[in-house]
Amino acid sequence: MTEKDTATDNLITDAMANPSPAKSLGDPGITPLSPSHTQNDSDQVPSGPSYVVVVAIDFGTTSSGYAYAFTKEPECIHTMRRWEGGDPGVSNQKTPTTILLTPDRKFHSFGYAARDFYHDLDPSESKQWLYLEKFKMKLHTTANLSINTDLHAANGKRVKALDIFAYALAFFKEQALKELSDQTGGEFDNGDVRWVITVPAIWKMPAKQFMREAAYKSGLVSREIPEQLIIALEPEAASIYCRKLRLHQLVDLGTPPTQNGFSPTENLGSGMTPGDRYVVVDCGGGTVDLTVHQIRLPEGHLKELYKASGGPYGSIGIDYEFEKLLCKIFGQDFIDQFKIKRPAAWVDLMIAFESRKRAAAPERTNPLNINLPFSFIDYYKKFRGHSVEHALRKSNVDFVKWSSQGMLRMSPDAMNSLFKPTIDHIIQHLTELFEKPEVCDIKFLFLVGGFAESPLLQHAVQNMLQGRSRIIIPHDVGLTILKGAVLFGLDPSVIKVRRSPLTYGVGVLNRFVEGKHPADKLLVKDGTRWCTDVFDVFIAADQSVALGELVKRSYTPAKPAQQVIVIHVYCSEKESVSFISEAGVRKCGTLRLDVSGTESTAPRREIQTLMQFGDTEIRAMAVDVSTGRTVKASIDFLSH
Repeated sequence: MTEKDTATDNLITDAMANPSPAKSLGDPGITPLSPSHTQNDSDQVPSGPSYVVVVAIDFGTTSSGYAYAFTKEPECIHTMRRWEGGDPGVSNQKTPTTILLTPDRKFHSFGYAARDFYHDLDPSESKQWLYLEKFKMKLHTTANLSINTDLHAANGKRVKALDIFAYALAFFKEQALKELSDQTGGEFDNGDVRWVITVPAIWKMPAKQFMREAAYKSGLVSREIPEQLIIALEPEAASIYCRKLRLHQLVDLGTPPTQNGFSPTENLGSGMTPGDRYVVVDCGGGTVDLTVHQIRLPEGHLKELYKASGGPYGSIGIDYEFEKLLCKIFGQDFIDQFKIKRPAAWVDLMIAFESRKRAAAPERTNPLNINLPFSFIDYYKKFRGHSVEHALRKSNVDFVKWSSQGMLRMSPDAMNSLFKPTIDHIIQHLTELFEKPEVCDIKFLFLVGGFAESPLLQHAVQNMLQGRSRIIIPHDVGLTILKGAVLFGLDPSVIKVRRSPLTYGVGVLNRFVEGKHPADKLLVKDGTRWCTDVFDVFIAADQSVALGELVKRSYTPAKPAQQVIVIHVYCSEKESVSFISEAGVRKCGTLRLDVSGTESTAPRREIQTLMQFGDTEIRAMAVDVSTGRTVKASIDFLSH
C-alpha cells in the first residue's frame, strides 16, 4: 500500500468517524473512497427469467388500455378486446381512466362501466359513491409525493392515491389474464407475464417509484421479483414503435403521398437512415412529453440526444378552460356547488364537451352545440332564481349563445380560444427545444398520443416548423405508446444511451484547499482541515449515460456495530453544482445500505455501492468488499 493510499484511508476513516457540520442536514460526513464511472458491457446485463408474454399497460390521464405480445411472436401485438360502452365519435380501443368505489370504499368498476353506473345512480345516492377521473396528474403536480398522498373523489371525499392506482392496476391485471387464459385455453399464470407500465418521461423519480409501489400493492408483481415489472417512458415507447412504421401506417402532414418517393411497403426506417435525428412529441391528456432520438448502427439502437422535456400541457387544459368559461357565465359559486351537489351531471356535461372538443378544427365555420344536462338548467334556476338563458344574455360572453334546443352554442372561435393557452404552451416549448444546439438537423417530428389527433394542434405545429422537419402522425396515434411499450418490454436494451434529467449526488467532506473552498465551509478536526457540504456528483444533468453504466462509490460504517448506513441523495436541475447548500439543490431521496450480518474481522469495513442511471429507473447494488457478500441496497425517492 502506497503512502498516498494510507493518507486517503485515514481521511475517510476520520471523515466517517467524525460527522461533518453537514449533519444539521442529516448527512454523515462521507468522503468517497473511489469515485469512478464504469461502462458495463451491455451484453453482461442480466436478462432475468424468460417470460411467455409481455403485457403493457398504458395508464393515461384521460384513457387507459393494455396490449400484449407473446415472446415467440414478437411481431404480433394484440391490443385489448373491445370494451362495452363508449362514446359517439370516440374510438374505444382504450377505456376512460375513471374508477368507482362503493360508499364503503370497495372497488366497484373501472372505465365505461364505472362511468355508466355512476351516471345511472339517483342523485341522492351518487353523493355517497366515490368516483374519480383524471387523477394521474396528481403524481406529477404533488411536490412531496408520498405513500400517503390523497386524492379527492367527485363528491369531495378524500381517498388514498395508492389505493386508487392499485385498484386500477389490479383491474387491468384481471382483464389481461382473463384474455390470455381465453387465448391459450387454460389458466394463465401471472408468473409468465412481464408487465410494463408507461409513465411520462418528465415524471420525477418519486412518481415512477409510486407507480411501482402501486403495482406491488395490486399484486401485479411482488416486491421479491422487481424485474418482472418495467417502467417505460411514454415518448420512448412511441419512438421505438415509430421507427418500425411502414409508410402506409402514417400520415405525413407535409407531403402529398405521390411525392414521397417511397413505396408504401417500405419501412419509414428506410426513409429513416442510421444517424437520422428525430423528435417525438407525445401529446396526452395530462402532459406533453418531448424526446430527441438518433438511430445508431449497426442494430438500429436508439440514443437520446437531449434530456426529456415537456410539461403539464395535455388536453385536459382545454377542459379547465371550458370550466373557467362556465364560471364566467354562471358564476364560480354555482359551478363549485353544482359539482358537489350533482357530481354525476357534471361528469355528463364534461363528456358532452369532450365529443365537441374533438370536432374543433382550424377551418370550421359552423357552431358547436354542447348539451347542458337537465339537472344543470334545473339546479341553476333554483340556485339563482333565473334561467340559464338569462345568465348567458347577461354574461357579456358574446360568442356563446343559448339555442332553443337547450344547448350551449359556441362559435368556432370560442372553441379555438379554449385550445389556445394549451397549444401556445406546446408551441413555445417546441420552439425553445429546436433552438438547443443538440437539437439540430431534425429530419422527422412524430406527433403521437390522443391529443395529437387535434387538427388545431397539428396546424399549429406545422406553422411553427415551417417545413424544417417532416411531421409524421401514425394512423393509430392513440395506441402508438401502448404498442411501443410492448416492444420495449420485449427488448428493454433497445435504448442504449439516455440523458440524465437531473444532477444527482451526495454531500461529503473533502480536504480543505485554500483559495478553492469558501472559509465558511472549513471544519478543523484533530488538526485536519476539512471542507464540508461538498456535492459529490454521481451524474450531471443532461449527461449521456449508457445502459448498464455504473457509478461506483465506497462507504464505511462510522461505527463497527452499525447495522444500516443511510445516505441522503441530493439533486439539482443545474449541470454543475459544488455544494449541497447551493440554491436549487434539494434532498430528493435516501440510499440505504443494510450492512447487518456483514460484520467481519477486517479493521475497516468497506461497502462498495454500484448505482445505475442509464435505465428508466435508478437502481443500487452493494457489496461488502472484505467478505464479497452482497449488501441489501435501495434508493428511496418517496418522502416519508
